[in-house]
Amino acid sequence: MTDHTSTIRKVSSWVLYATSRLDGLTIIALLVLLAVILLGAAGEWLPLPAPDQIAAHARLAPPGFSSGLFGADNLGRDVFARICQGIQNTFIVSASAVLVTAVVGAVLGLVSGYVGGMIDEILSRFADVVYSFPAVLLGLLITAILGPGGMSVIFAIVLVTMPPMIRVVRASTLEVAQADFVVTARVVGASHWRILSVHLLPNVALPILTQTAYSISIGILVESALSFLGLGVQPPVASLGSILREGSTYITVAPWLVFGPGLFLVLAILTVNLLGEGLRAAVDPLRPRILE
Repeated sequence: MTDHTSTIRKVSSWVLYATSRLDGLTIIALLVLLAVILLGAAGEWLPLPAPDQIAAHARLAPPGFSSGLFGADNLGRDVFARICQGIQNTFIVSASAVLVTAVVGAVLGLVSGYVGGMIDEILSRFADVVYSFPAVLLGLLITAILGPGGMSVIFAIVLVTMPPMIRVVRASTLEVAQADFVVTARVVGASHWRILSVHLLPNVALPILTQTAYSISIGILVESALSFLGLGVQPPVASLGSILREGSTYITVAPWLVFGPGLFLVLAILTVNLLGEGLRAAVDPLRPRILE
């Protein structure tokens, strides 16, 4: 069995074991989150008007059989169709950024905890400095420098979520690096790559998974906040934050314009946080059981 196959097998066994320990609330949160994601992914195939289809006669129409589940906006566009598009774009931007965070942050955290010395000091101080900035404020700074748009939001989310990932992975790596099997591998002359990929990575996989769940909720919040301020995904493409911004102008005469996107935004952040908390509760009892 090759090193890579062994690593994948170990990580898979840990993940399956952790998911088997999830409680009922976490499973419900996972199912609701999957339903929200499926709604965004399948929105194009639902019998709904195009998200950018303007209908002047339906302007600010309340929810109903002819105007849709959440009514129509100030241009007569179907709000539910735009919510489906907004869910898709919000999750694509957030998930893309967090995927970069999970990969790069895990590598930096592993290297920081394993190598130590000046590299560890530099990475730790970088994480501390960036982590000291409020997430939305840092996102505003990045978009002010790079300009509004999806790529700027992705970069902002990566920068916001990277420090916690580095710190979590570094702490887990420092703990595992003291285990007897890692010390033995060093003594017998195993390469640094083998120690990192075969011995350390499988044993910090679950903290990475847990932190990734929290990072997604932060990513959704940052993306929605920036889009609400007009700095995120640009029109005519919709995101949950931009739909909220458009609807907030008419909140006194058409409150349904903010109820729909607000509901799905709360569901997305709440379920991701519950999933992360459930994973953390499932992972904590496993931490003393280091897999050789």
